[in-house]
Amino acid sequence: MDAQHERGAGPPRWWRHGPPWWDRRGDEDRRPRWPWRSTALITAFVFIGSNFAAHAQEGERAALDPFARALLLVTGAALLWRRRHPVAVVFCTAATTLVYLGAGYPYGPVFLAVAVACFSALVAGHRRAAWAAMATLWAGHVLVAHWLYRWLPPSGDDAAPWGQEIVIATWVVAIVALSELVRTRREQWARDRAERAEAAKRRADEERLRIARELHDVLAHSISVINVQAGMGLALLDSDPEQARAALTTIKDQSKEALGEVRQVLDTLRTPGDAPRTPAPGLDRLPELVEQAAGAGLTVEVEGKAPRLSPGTDLAAFRIVQEALTNVVRHSGSRHARVLLARDGRTLRLRVDDDGPATGADAGGSGNGLAGMRERAAALGGTIEAGPRADGGFRVLAALPIDVARTKEEDR
Repeated sequence: MDAQHERGAGPPRWWRHGPPWWDRRGDEDRRPRWPWRSTALITAFVFIGSNFAAHAQEGERAALDPFARALLLVTGAALLWRRRHPVAVVFCTAATTLVYLGAGYPYGPVFLAVAVACFSALVAGHRRAAWAAMATLWAGHVLVAHWLYRWLPPSGDDAAPWGQEIVIATWVVAIVALSELVRTRREQWARDRAERAEAAKRRADEERLRIARELHDVLAHSISVINVQAGMGLALLDSDPEQARAALTTIKDQSKEALGEVRQVLDTLRTPGDAPRTPAPGLDRLPELVEQAAGAGLTVEVEGKAPRLSPGTDLAAFRIVQEALTNVVRHSGSRHARVLLARDGRTLRLRVDDDGPATGADAGGSGNGLAGMRERAAALGGTIEAGPRADGGFRVLAALPIDVARTKEEDR
């Protein structure tokens, strides 16, 4: 489909985004380079073309002499500095060309050097200088061709017809218009390149935040359970060895699971284009969270059943419940929590309550945990509300779109 569009009507891709080599130029390549080859070719063309023009206009204009050839050489050689000093070059070429024409030498490709200098100045952004140089050249030619010709060579020359001035003015406008068009396109390419770089940076930042959230949720939950079980095992090591053994078994299983999930996140970092080897966790693993919470001494009641969710919503819902229960274990004195799942149209309502009271200043959870939950919800177009309840305890209330792909399509 894209290929057909490229071959169809409308400008080609390189016209909209720049030529293929545009983005591959490094900073070193973007520095002005000396245009030796093009300057040599233009200068040679001006010399050869002027010789042919001199033969064609023999008797009408003055013959080429050493001074004329010196003017042609200076005009062509000045183009070597057109990328580094475009303003000086465009005025220099205009001045030498005006002297060349005032001396009565034949018309010809000398105008090509002025056109190239004007083009370079305009593309570099020196619009006023380019317009001023071209206007000066045209006004000087009018002055020479219609007034000063009586005192300038060749002798006996007549005033130039005004139609010739119209032709010259038309060529000047055409050169300036083409240069303005190229300058506009180059500025557009530069803006597009900057926007693509900014978009790539934004995607990298979003991926970095996503990975940070994943690692935080995995490690915070697992380490909290391990910490509780380790404390329980130490307390029961002498009085109840079997219970201590069970706590150590839970620590082993939880650490193994955490290592597996961390490894999955790191594999994503190493091979960002590959599909994950194991499916992302979702609400189908909610019983595992309930069991792990029970091992940490927290009783969890689950009400309702999750509808069929898109993968992004399923993962976000699982992580939100996981973080909320982790916060209950770490920051609440309550040993009881409730998880409510309900569908409201195309929205999943997810609520996690505990009865409190808080055991420290971080009631309800740490700033990073709550911020991560809000970022997950916002990335899907959902919302998170978290705060103390009026009757004590803490509540986390999430509203997530059930079908993320459909929601984004409707927004567009």
